Amino acid sequence: MRQHLAILADNKPGVLTHVAGLISRRAINIECINAGYTEEPDVTRINIVVSVENRWELDQAVNQLAKLIDVIKVVNLDDAPLVSYELAMVKVKCDTPAVRDELTNIANLFHAKVVDVQRDSLIFRLTGREDHIEALLRMLDDYEVIEIARTGQISLSRGVIPVKQMRMR
Repeated sequence: MRQHLAILADNKPGVLTHVAGLISRRAINIECINAGYTEEPDVTRINIVVSVENRWELDQAVNQLAKLIDVIKVVNLDDAPLVSYELAMVKVKCDTPAVRDELTNIANLFHAKVVDVQRDSLIFRLTGREDHIEALLRMLDDYEVIEIARTGQISLSRGVIPVKQMRMR
């Protein structure tokens, strides 16, 4: 089962390495991990999507994460409603004006933005749920995709309660 974790940690070198190392030592697969600034400059938010066999296994890892010195809070966002999005950039070969037009139409269907146009390629920027991005990639199967970069999912709980005020379970 896939689970979304939000971790608040001190904004210090090595914290992300410690968090990822602890999870990997417990043989939990990290599907995506990203870190960034929060509304507080000295706090980093780490979003992790993991695959686990059972909830007990995840709870053990969460308890250990919470004991790390630089970790402020660990919350499993799947315990309440959440909103999850990711960003993808896709570079596609387009060697004729007709192909460029087809690709632009596909981008419009998915509300993707064409962010770069070259003589032989286009770059799309798409934000959305994982299934939305996967659907665009399936539509591009008939074209030559040169390169893909994806951020992985970032998630927020719904409502007015921030992670720093949520209970750990």
